[in-house]
Amino acid sequence: MNNKIEIIDFTDAHKEAIKVLNYEWLKKYFRVEEGDEKSLSNPKEYIIDKGGFIFYALLESEIVGTASLLKKSDGIFELGKMAVSEKARGHGIGTILLEHCLKVAKQKQIERLVLYSNTQLLSALHLYRKYGFREIELEKGLYERADIKMEKVMGEVSNG
Repeated sequence: MNNKIEIIDFTDAHKEAIKVLNYEWLKKYFRVEEGDEKSLSNPKEYIIDKGGFIFYALLESEIVGTASLLKKSDGIFELGKMAVSEKARGHGIGTILLEHCLKVAKQKQIERLVLYSNTQLLSALHLYRKYGFREIELEKGLYERADIKMEKVMGEVSNG
């Protein structure tokens, strides 16, 4: 399954990859919103410089997936900008990226992770639930496409 998938940190040389990968699924299922366009076009400014992290999944030296931890406040980060290239699906890359984000969150002593998704994305929701994310109340207006918000309190032991 894990045929040579390597997780690397964001570098300026790979800044386009987060945009390309996210645009692929956003255009397929929803649309690219103004906020997406800003953050995905300037990931260093919108994510890294604000205390967040961006990771890429490499498969045979090609970037095929991405995930980010976006700092919301001290102790709270959003798991977001997660995307796996259509051509690389089925390798468990989403799981590997999620596990990496959880490991980093634990190392950085992040207290809780939140994420925004859509109930149409069944496989994504299944993955989040498997790793202990639970549905919480969704505030209005952050993402047009989001109809579900989930959270994982990092200290809690998952019953999954």
